[in-house]
Amino acid sequence: MTPQDPPRGLRAVVSPVVGLAVAERRVDDPVATLICVHGGLDRGGSFARLARRVERFDVIAYDRRGYQGSRGSGPATLERHIEDLVALASVEASQRPVIVFGHSFGGVVSFGAALRDPSLFAQVINFEAPLPWVLQRDHRRVAHDADPSEEAERFFKRMVSVETWERLSEAERNSRRLDGAALVADLSVLNEPEPFQVADIAVPTIYAFGSWARAPYYRQLTALLHSRNPLIEGVELPDAGHGAHLSHPDQLARLIERAWNDLCASA
Repeated sequence: MTPQDPPRGLRAVVSPVVGLAVAERRVDDPVATLICVHGGLDRGGSFARLARRVERFDVIAYDRRGYQGSRGSGPATLERHIEDLVALASVEASQRPVIVFGHSFGGVVSFGAALRDPSLFAQVINFEAPLPWVLQRDHRRVAHDADPSEEAERFFKRMVSVETWERLSEAERNSRRLDGAALVADLSVLNEPEPFQVADIAVPTIYAFGSWARAPYYRQLTALLHSRNPLIEGVELPDAGHGAHLSHPDQLARLIERAWNDLCASA
C-alpha cells in the first residue's frame, strides 16, 4: 500500500460458518487476527473504522445470528453465539494467533468462547461487556412478551439518542426494528442465571471502558473482575462513550496495539 492509496475497509467474503455474514480486512504479514464481535442492535460493519486503523492485524467482523446479514439464521441463544465465535476462531487460529474484541454483549460472547476453548485465543479485549452477575447495575428488564420492533426502537433511542433515530431513513429504522428479536434474545440473557465464572478465564484479558457518566460503575466492576481473576486488567479510555468503536476508533486501535505488544513482551 502506497501513501496515496486509500485504507482498505471491510469486504464481504464467503463465510466459513454456515448462516453467518462475514467480512474481513487482510493486511500484508499480519502478526495476529482480530475477530470483532458486535453488541445488541449492531452489526459487523460498525467495526470498519477500527479495521482501517489496525495495520498489523487481519480483521474479521461478522453479523451475529439474528442481525442484518445473518438475520435469517437467528435469533440465537448465547450458546449458539459462542459456538459461532469458536468456529471462526478455529479457522484463523490454524494460521496465526487470534485476538477477540467484543463490544458490549459481544464481550459476553467473547468471554464464553474463551472459556469454551482457551487454546484458540491469545488475548481477549472487551469493551463495556454487561456483567450483571459480577456487579448489578440498574437496567430495564425486558418482558418475555415484549414487542421486538418496539424494543429495538426504545433501545436505540436509549443507547444512541432520540436525535440520531430521527435522522435515520425509514428503511434504516425498519432494518433496526427487524433486528429486534435478536436484541430481545440478547437482553434476556442478562436476566438469566450466571452463564460462566470469570474466575475460570485462562486467557489474558483487557476489560476496557470509557470515562463517561457510567465510569464509576465500570471502575468498580473492573476492580472486582481483577480480584476474581488477575488475568483481567481494566483500562479506561478518556472521553469515550459506549459506542467507542464508532466515536473513538483511533483510541481503540492504539489500545489493541499496546495490549498486543505488552502480551508479546511478557511471553
